Amino acid sequence: MAEPTRLRHGPVVPQVEGALRDMLREGRWEPGERLPNEVMLAAELGVGRSSVREAVRLLARDGLLDVRHGSGTFVTRTEREQAGATDAAGTAGELDLRHLLRRARLLEVYEVRRALEVEAARLAARRTRPEDIARLTADLKRRQEAAGAGPAAFVDADLEFHRTVVELSGNAVLLGLFTSVLPVLREALVEMVTYETGLPDLSCAHADLLDALARGDATAAIAATTRHLEAVMALVDPISPAGEEVR
Repeated sequence: MAEPTRLRHGPVVPQVEGALRDMLREGRWEPGERLPNEVMLAAELGVGRSSVREAVRLLARDGLLDVRHGSGTFVTRTEREQAGATDAAGTAGELDLRHLLRRARLLEVYEVRRALEVEAARLAARRTRPEDIARLTADLKRRQEAAGAGPAAFVDADLEFHRTVVELSGNAVLLGLFTSVLPVLREALVEMVTYETGLPDLSCAHADLLDALARGDATAAIAATTRHLEAVMALVDPISPAGEEVR
């Protein structure tokens, strides 16, 4: 039996969703098989039943699970099948369309992300304390260590760093908005890391953001955040030349 993803501090529902998604991808349950009930899954993952219920709802929305009231939750298809499935006529054109739709959706997510994180970086530069820099440094180290641990683990570590920056903005409404889009953002990022080729190395932009926050330089923090996000947006924008280098 596959080991479940170990949950870390931070938003619970995206992590539970990711853990269940990983279990489906690894074939822990076959299509048509019923999942353990909420109580059992919550106990295994060490979370509340409401977090499991919300994660299951997100996976059902994506067509991976079928929630049958009074009967239980059943696997409809695995992530592996979802990624590789085509209909009987399965054409390259359909795969291209799926690829374009995935990119368009990711672009929309990043447009929202840019609006939130640029302002968060500006505020955090004014409000970050020395002890906060130590926390961010630890987050960034975990991100670097997770680079070879698989898409889900890397995305979780990356988002933890960015969520900390938003938290340090000191704006509770901004943090609430960012937390509300985290499940969609995580899903889109895992897809991107899994399927996209030629992803830019954004380690320097993350390091530059950390440095700007340590110096209290709002202008530099905004520039580092914008450079990081727009590098990915240039890659996935269906209108822009794919693979264009962003400096």
